[in-house]
Amino acid sequence: MKKIRLAVLGSVVGILAACSSAPKQQAPVVERTSSGKAADAAPASAAPAAPAGRGYYTVKKGDTLYRIALESGQNYRDIVSWNNLTNPNDIKVDQVLRVAPPDGNGGQAQTAAVAAAPASGIEVKPLGAPGAAPAAGAAGASNKTGPRGDKRAYSDSALAELEKPDSANAPAAAAAASPAAPSKAEPAHPAEKPVAPAASEDEGVSWMWPADGKVVGTFEGGKKGLDIAGKSGQAVMAAGAGKVMYAGSGIRGYGNLVIIKHTNNLLSAYAHNKTILVKEGQSVTKGQKIAEMGNSDSDNVKLHFEIRQQGKPVDPSKYLPPR
Repeated sequence: MKKIRLAVLGSVVGILAACSSAPKQQAPVVERTSSGKAADAAPASAAPAAPAGRGYYTVKKGDTLYRIALESGQNYRDIVSWNNLTNPNDIKVDQVLRVAPPDGNGGQAQTAAVAAAPASGIEVKPLGAPGAAPAAGAAGASNKTGPRGDKRAYSDSALAELEKPDSANAPAAAAAASPAAPSKAEPAHPAEKPVAPAASEDEGVSWMWPADGKVVGTFEGGKKGLDIAGKSGQAVMAAGAGKVMYAGSGIRGYGNLVIIKHTNNLLSAYAHNKTILVKEGQSVTKGQKIAEMGNSDSDNVKLHFEIRQQGKPVDPSKYLPPR
């Protein structure tokens, strides 16, 4: 009996010893990345640059949206809309604003080409590279491109024709697919000439002097327009037919200001008024009274008159009739 117990005890001890000495194995951990570097070492993608260039304006210290609109020859309401501004008075230095009409896609899409390396580690070869499979339609001459199920009587000539590669018929197929070349009797269509722009609508604007009085400041004198002296309350008239683009006092240095847009390129500005008699969006005719002369934001009573082409001041004396 004792021998049996000792034998059982020895077996148990042997089993326990075997379990305690078995090596512990763990599944290997392999970090797989396309470059062999740690994933957190990948550089962060660069932030997209702010749009710049023609059609955009970077806000500077002292700018107001109304002045930016005047300098760009646009309606400030359009600039508000193009830039989704909730408050036209809330613009910040270094802010980039769109000051030209968006293009056909709305001006919102900023397209950039981004080249990214494949993260799967799979080798990708471009078509035509050594070792790459040939593209469809670019197979060798021995490939058959059409069925040959026609029945013919056996002959050596028929067998030789069937064994010809398809490339023998390629020139004929290419000639049939390509358009016929123009003959000498029928010359090719000439290249389309660029469409000549229609007569500039700017030249169709009829101008007149906006007020009576002596010219006390000229464009050549470093000003952006003409200064015409007069009396307080004197009539200020539209120098040409158009639509009121701005009527207010939001542009520093101009006082009560009226801006009339005559064409897509031309506008006229009437500054330092005592009273404004028109509203934004109102159509006016040449010679219509739009304001009364005054000295708002000025040391004396005068009318400061500007003509701007695409937002840039031009000499009004080149547009106004001689006096």
